[in-house]
Amino acid sequence: MTPGVAYFLVFHYLAMAGNVIAFKDYIPFVGINGSAWVGLSNFEAILGDAGFWVAALNTVVLSLLQIVFFFPLPVALALLLHSLARSGVRRFVQSVVYLPHFVSWVIVVALFQQVLGADGLLNGVFGGGDGHLIDVISNPEAFKPLMVLELIWKDCGWGTIIILAALHNVDDGLYEASAIDGAGPWRRLWHITLPAIRPVLVLLLILRLGDVLTVGFEQILLQRAAFGPDAAEVIDTFVYYQGIVQGSWGIAAAAALFKGLVGAVLVFSANRIAHRLGEQGVYR
Repeated sequence: MTPGVAYFLVFHYLAMAGNVIAFKDYIPFVGINGSAWVGLSNFEAILGDAGFWVAALNTVVLSLLQIVFFFPLPVALALLLHSLARSGVRRFVQSVVYLPHFVSWVIVVALFQQVLGADGLLNGVFGGGDGHLIDVISNPEAFKPLMVLELIWKDCGWGTIIILAALHNVDDGLYEASAIDGAGPWRRLWHITLPAIRPVLVLLLILRLGDVLTVGFEQILLQRAAFGPDAAEVIDTFVYYQGIVQGSWGIAAAAALFKGLVGAVLVFSANRIAHRLGEQGVYR
């Protein structure tokens, strides 16, 4: 456990001390101690910045779309894989659906551009001969559905791993007994399978709420220029452009700290709600 514990201590817990620059006019050349203390001025700046609220709204909408359309799909795929009788077929399908997870976002975005771009396969097959193009990649209205579609293609299979592990722990005797009593596949699913994996689903949902403002930095940064900042700016890219590009380190740190605090509040709240509903949650 030592390497894993050391990783979190050094790169997560000790690094949290750097959040102090959110309260300073941080200048890298003079360091944290030499930078002037400005208190809550950086937070006032981001709360008064219309661009930050655009990024926050885009982030929330994308996160909700991911929870509604992406979160259930690994569960459904895991149930489908678990129902396959032949282990060889199951392993083959698992390998196929896991594979996109190991493809970098650069390649994934390039693939979607080759299919949905102005010169892509979609226009080559369905585009009109009069120069009319099916506008997807540069259409701001298509940005959010496209982000969810890319995420589903890339990580849906990978998300089934924990669900499949929970399904393997369900006692087969329960299925046999219910089948003898006349329960069909849907009743077995509703009364045995879903209740058995419910604690795992609640755990995954709580952890997902903790990352509700993290919607895929690399994926969005690669496509931000094509769709424009009004449609494609999220909090992570806002932090990147404020800090790395424009050098406003204090404002960038304040935005990142604000995002982290919101995520922490959501985790604590969701965990307490889970306890009141009789679930184990993330911690006691």
